[in-house]
Amino acid sequence: LYSISTSLNKIVMLLVTLVYGLWLDADNYIFIYVFPVMAVLGIGSVYLLTTMHFPEEKPLTIRKTIFQSVIQSGKNMYCILKENVAYRHFEIGFMLYGFAFMFTMPILFIYFYDELNLNYFSVAFYRNAYNIIAIIILPYFGKLMGKTDPRIFGILTYASLGLYIFFLGLTSYLPFYTDFMSIRLYYSLIGFVIFHGVFAASMVLLWNIGSSYFCSVEEAGTYQSLHLSLVGIRALFAPLFGIFFYELFGFNATFGLSIIFVILSIYAMLWSHRRIPISINTSAKAENC
Repeated sequence: LYSISTSLNKIVMLLVTLVYGLWLDADNYIFIYVFPVMAVLGIGSVYLLTTMHFPEEKPLTIRKTIFQSVIQSGKNMYCILKENVAYRHFEIGFMLYGFAFMFTMPILFIYFYDELNLNYFSVAFYRNAYNIIAIIILPYFGKLMGKTDPRIFGILTYASLGLYIFFLGLTSYLPFYTDFMSIRLYYSLIGFVIFHGVFAASMVLLWNIGSSYFCSVEEAGTYQSLHLSLVGIRALFAPLFGIFFYELFGFNATFGLSIIFVILSIYAMLWSHRRIPISINTSAKAENC
């Protein structure tokens, strides 16, 4: 169900991206009107989430201050990483992947516009093309993840990231293209589109529900909050480092650095899967550490 709902989300995103690209080519300042509308729609989506009904649990009596709760939460997170070895390895692999992803994301559109001379509509086309692939394969990947160790599923995800970065950088060395209407079609970007589609379909599942495979249902929220905290930690400096590295060494050196981190993340997942089984028999509590 999650994969199907995500496919519907991507269909809407596909249509909006296409129309928005056309608008930007016609008027570079159309975002002045679009952004406020997006803000209102975002608030509306949050309101719709609040109207969803779910089984209510007995209210908890909070006996700690906010500061004490934060300290206790930190202790619980540390304990989870210490006691749940398989999950710790999963997050190490995710951290290495995250560096690779965040190194390239800030410079991706600079590369499109400055290096490949693409217009807004062409960029929208490439984004839509890989999203179409993601929409088609998301339901299959949802079933696949349901019966696969998330570390093995992570290898598929990370490898697709590395391959789409590879084909992206390859375009600098094989800059052959065909202009069709307002779209510039680079031949080497076909590989980028295919593997980016695989990455988009698999990462949305791994990122959102991968942590829940390492714990009981009751602990899923805690594990996901730990996962998001680690995302926030690397987001503090990884994108800035990517821009700094690009300014010093250029596009392809940054892409190469990202691929090295992808290879390390794949090795971490493979090593962990071969040696450490997933175990959710006992909870990792801070007081037990």
